Amino acid sequence: MSTFETTTPTGAGRIDRRDFAGQVERHRGELQVHCYRLLGSLQDAEDMVQETLMRAWRGLETFEGRAPLRAWLYRIATNVCLDALSRKPRRTLPASLAAPADPTRAPDPPLAESLWIEPYPDALLPQGDTDPEVAAVRREDVALAFIAALQTLPPRQRAVLILRDVLDFRARETADLLDLTIPAVTSALHRARISLARAQGAGGARSSADAAMSERQRILLDRYVRAWQSANVQELIALLKEEVTLAMPPSSAWYVGRDAVGTFVGSWVFDGAGSGRWRLVPTRANGGPAFGLYRLDPPGGHVPFGIQTIAFEGERVSEITTFIIPGLFRLFALPGTPPA
Repeated sequence: MSTFETTTPTGAGRIDRRDFAGQVERHRGELQVHCYRLLGSLQDAEDMVQETLMRAWRGLETFEGRAPLRAWLYRIATNVCLDALSRKPRRTLPASLAAPADPTRAPDPPLAESLWIEPYPDALLPQGDTDPEVAAVRREDVALAFIAALQTLPPRQRAVLILRDVLDFRARETADLLDLTIPAVTSALHRARISLARAQGAGGARSSADAAMSERQRILLDRYVRAWQSANVQELIALLKEEVTLAMPPSSAWYVGRDAVGTFVGSWVFDGAGSGRWRLVPTRANGGPAFGLYRLDPPGGHVPFGIQTIAFEGERVSEITTFIIPGLFRLFALPGTPPA
C-alpha cells in the first residue's frame, strides 16, 4: 500500500486517499477468503485481492459512501473473480476427473497445476470468532470438500450462493453487488443449493470440518506421523477407514479403499529403504489438520515436497490429499527445511 501516496479532496461519505490503506486493510483477509471460495486457489486469490485493491484505488472517486465500504469492496472482488473465471478452467480434485488408479502401477505424471484446487492455511483465516459454533461454521465454509463442490457450480451461481449463504448478504445487497434483479438472485440461489447438495451427496450444502480434534484423534495423528516417518505401511493401514481415499494433485491418480491405498503406499511411497525418507511438520489447512511434507534429497537433506491434508471420520483417517506444489510452503509460512 505504500504506492498510494497521492491525496485528493474528499466529499461527504468519501475516503481520503491518505486513509485508503487503513480503511481497506482490515478487509483484506476476508476478501482473500472470498476470492479463494470463488476460485479454489490461494495463489489466484492473492492476485485477485491485489487487483481488487488496485481497482478500488483507481475508482475511489466513484465511492460516495451510500453503501458500506465493505460491500463496495466485495462488489469489486466478486466481479474481478468472475472476470478471471471466464478465462480459467474449472478447478477440481482428482476424484472428480478420473476413475481410481491401479495401485500396482506408477502414478500418472502431473497435469497442469492450474486444474487443481489448492489448500488454504488456517493461519490466514480471519480471526476473532469467540463463539465456538460460529468458528466451527467458518471452518466448514473453507473445508476442501465444500470448496470442491462450489467449483462445480456455474460462476454466477457460485457467487450468489457464497454471498447469500456463507456471507449472509441480503437478497437486495446481492442483487446490487452483481447487477441482478432480486428474482434473478432468488432463482440462482435455488438452483445453486440444489446443485451443491447433489455434488456433496445427502450431506447437504456444507461439509463437516474438523472443529476440535478429540484426544483419540490427536493420538491417531501422532501415530500417523510416526508411520510416515518410519515408513511403516502396516501401521498406516491400521489407522485408515475402509473407504479411505488418497490423492496427489497435480497427478490425476487417486486411490480408494484401505487395501488399494496400502498397496500404493507400500509400493511407491514407502518402498525400499523408506525409513527417514519423509518428515512431517504440523500445520492446519481448510479447517483441519495438515502437514508440510518434506522428502529426503540426499545432497541437501529434506526438501519441501507438498502440503498434505487429513480428514477424519470418527477415529479413522478418511481422506489423505497431498498437494505436490512446493510453492505453497511459502504461503503456509513453512521453513525450507524441517526443524530438527
